[in-house]
Parts: sequence; C-alpha cells; structure tokens
Amino acid sequence: MKMIVAVIKPSRLDAVLDAVTEAGASGLTVTEVRGYGRQRGKTEVYRGAEYEVKLLPKVKLECAVPSDIAERVVDAISKTANTGKIGDGKIFVMDLEQALRIRTGERDAAAIAG
Repeated sequence: MKMIVAVIKPSRLDAVLDAVTEAGASGLTVTEVRGYGRQRGKTEVYRGAEYEVKLLPKVKLECAVPSDIAERVVDAISKTANTGKIGDGKIFVMDLEQALRIRTGERDAAAIAG
C-alpha cells in the first residue's frame, strides 16, 4: 500500500479529483493549506498599496491506494495538475505500513478498498 500526498493549485482541484477517481482511487482527503516553494510568495496591490503575500493558498490531497495502482494515480495527478507555470505543486509517495477501517475492523488492502 502507498500513501500519496499531493499539494496543488486550488484551481486544478476538480479536474484532479476526477482523474484520481478514474485512475482507481476509492477515496481521498482534501485539506486547504498555505505554503510556498520556489516562488516564495507574490506581491499584490490593494487600494494602491503594495503588499507581499508570503504563503500562497494550496490544496493538499491525501490518498491511500494499493501499490499496484499507485503509479497510475501519481500520473493522473501529475498530468491533470500541470499548468506549466511555477507553483503547480509537488507529489510525495510513501509506503503505508498499515490501515484500519474503524467501523468494520477491516485491515490493510480491505480497509482502503471502495
């Protein structure tokens, strides 16, 4: 099993959700977050005054999937979230040691299956 964590632009969320579902993921968690990478924020103008926004709004997706579809899910996120501009985001893939569905007590692959 793998845990896939992706940080993407909020504007790409709906398209990425569709692509991840089509790739075979049965569920995921979405969190609104703020952060920066290479772009280091941006300067904006409000009522004629310039100010710097250091932490930009992003969306974090977390998805536990069987190992055999992990690469397909990563490719779906990568292709769909890509705008070709700075700030498109990052994807992290980690080994998932154990999973437990609280309601039924199912473990591991059965716990993350739809």
